[in-house]
Amino acid sequence: MTTTPNITVKSQNGDRELFTIDAAGQSLGRVASEAANALLGKKSVHFIKNEVLPVEVLITNASKLVMTDKRIAGKDYTHYTGYPGGLRITPLARLLANKGAAAPIRKAVDGMIPRNKLRKERMKRLTITD
Repeated sequence: MTTTPNITVKSQNGDRELFTIDAAGQSLGRVASEAANALLGKKSVHFIKNEVLPVEVLITNASKLVMTDKRIAGKDYTHYTGYPGGLRITPLARLLANKGAAAPIRKAVDGMIPRNKLRKERMKRLTITD
């Protein structure tokens, strides 16, 4: 992996650890799992399971992510609106066309973060650039 951890950055709340992940030439799952581990704080020496740690994750070169044609054609994202007949299916190809390369990474990382009250705050600390 091409991560460069332990670059401290000053902010209003004190020091924050900044993890930079270069997505060029890597697969979607590898980048997402690396980012999720950093957001959870598992790469930090101050890991506490029930707190959001002062960690920020920056993913660069999202447009250079490696995805095969089979993956782009075969991957579908589904959600249910709550109404009868409300199953909505979005193919990965349409998601890439409409929202760019950052959307699948954000969805993959979001799926790897535990579904609890800390999830929203952790996802705020993820930045993805093309």
